[in-house]
Amino acid sequence: MKLSDYSTIAFDCDGVILNSNKVKTNAFYDAALPYGENNAEELKKYHTQNGGISRFKKFRWFVDYFLERSLRNEAYEQLLTRYADIVEKGLLNCEFNKDLYELKKQTPNANWLIVSGGSQSELRALFKERNLAGLFEGGIYGSPDSKEDIFDRELEQNNISVPALFIGDSKYDYFSSSKYGLDFVFLSQWTEVDDWKSFCEENGINYVDSLKSLNQ
Repeated sequence: MKLSDYSTIAFDCDGVILNSNKVKTNAFYDAALPYGENNAEELKKYHTQNGGISRFKKFRWFVDYFLERSLRNEAYEQLLTRYADIVEKGLLNCEFNKDLYELKKQTPNANWLIVSGGSQSELRALFKERNLAGLFEGGIYGSPDSKEDIFDRELEQNNISVPALFIGDSKYDYFSSSKYGLDFVFLSQWTEVDDWKSFCEENGINYVDSLKSLNQ
């Protein structure tokens, strides 16, 4: 399909809208560092292997796997707080994908929205602060709802109407959107998926190295 034929275009945030993957990867490591360098490294690795999944699930995995039961709930809340504090500054200052403006011109009739694994309340505040919210008239959605939950709900409410496209940079982005019948394009520009190219080729996924290439 031509890009202009889509009724809805949904975007992941980290690695697509913002060059923020490394910001969050380092934040996971730093948040877990009080529990030891090796454990922090394990969380960092788990995060990169499970891109697109919310922090809530990742920190729950960490405390369940590495900490005694009596310490888990308190540690979980501390990790979330520490992580949010670290990420806030990084997201306010990281690079924004300026190719979005041209893409918007090319798709004047499409409803745009964000479907992210990041915290919904934080994303909405961030996009407002960075004057980006106006690009996404369909809304900005994130955790604690999963991407599957968001796709399911927004399709049911006709906020996502087909034909629809999702632009992401993780395997989970592909699986979650394809499950609900959206077309998918993998954006490799800032991805942290090491084997992204072989994954795309094995699954017949279209991929581009920039949104500018998608425009063309």
